[in-house]
Amino acid sequence: MSDHKHGSMDIADQEKTYDGFLKLGKWTAYICIGVLVFLAITST
Repeated sequence: MSDHKHGSMDIADQEKTYDGFLKLGKWTAYICIGVLVFLAITST
């Protein structure tokens, strides 16, 4: 079998990707809310 030891993998790249995904989701939500507020204010 293999000599893999649990917890020995370098996960720095995965953590960076996950952080980027969370930032993208946060900014997408902010933009959507901003667009909705703008449309609510400017609708006549």
